[in-house]
Order: sequence, then C-alpha cells, then structure tokens
Amino acid sequence: MEKTVRGSAFVFAENIDTDQIYPGRFVELTDVEDVAKHAMEGADPSFVKEFKKGDIIVASTNFGCGSSREHAAITLKAVGVGAILAESFARIFYRNAINLGIPAIVCPGISKLVSKGDVLRVDIETGKVTNETTGAVAQAQPMSDYVMNILASGGIKPMIRQQLGLAR
Repeated sequence: MEKTVRGSAFVFAENIDTDQIYPGRFVELTDVEDVAKHAMEGADPSFVKEFKKGDIIVASTNFGCGSSREHAAITLKAVGVGAILAESFARIFYRNAINLGIPAIVCPGISKLVSKGDVLRVDIETGKVTNETTGAVAQAQPMSDYVMNILASGGIKPMIRQQLGLAR
C-alpha cells in the first residue's frame, strides 16, 4: 500500500447513500469490471467517465449511509479510488471500506477546502491532506495501527491469511 495518495478530487455533499454510490438495480452484477461501470452513478452519472484510478472522493457528512450492502464499497474499490475523505461516515460503510482495503479517512472541514478537480495529496499515515491546487492543508483523524495494518495488507481477508500463514 502506498502511504501517500495523490489524485484529483471528486466532491460530494452530505448524506450520500449506498444507492447513490452503487444503485441497487445493479446488485445482480457479479463481475468486478461490470460493477465498476456504475460507481457513484446515483450521485454523478459522469463520474466513471471522468474518474482515473487513484483519484480521491471528498464528501461532507454521513458518507455511505443507507443500506448495509457491501456493493457500495466494492464498486469504489473496483473503480480504483485512492482514498475517501469525509467529515463523517456511516458506520457500516466505513468498516466495509476499511475491510476491503480502501482508505476511508475522517477529515473535519474537508468539504469546505476542496473543489471538484483540485489535486490532493493525502498522507494516510499522518492524516495530513494538502490541496495542491489551492495550498490549503487539513488534518484528518489518524488511523489506528490496526486499521493501518488492514490497509497495508490490502484488506482484512488478506491480513488474516497473512497472519495464519495461508498463501493465496
């Protein structure tokens, strides 16, 4: 895992729910490439066309609210999100993202410091977020050592396999 992520920002408001992240009408899709085609479709239909692997989602409060379906986090992993910065996350979405190896980072006030297209640099380990476009700097809440281990392993399942000495 890269401890520093750099990418363009895609900015969303508060209360982005899991159906906006991955609309429920696509839950029957099982191929990861098909799933990725619908990332953020309910909130921004042009997202997948503009998004580049490693780009960063920025949101206000309560990102990932709604259903507990893991599909929302899976689609963001599939599209290659570098990190998700939000002022707060819905609890289940947050754990789904972390467990899949997606840096979901709580960063108070971030939605006021970033506009769509700004280039951000995020130090996942220290929580320092730099808006390279404007020069603004924010401090995210630090991740625990346990969460950093999950992210470094690529998710909770790979971490457990490593701990048990199981190759995959």
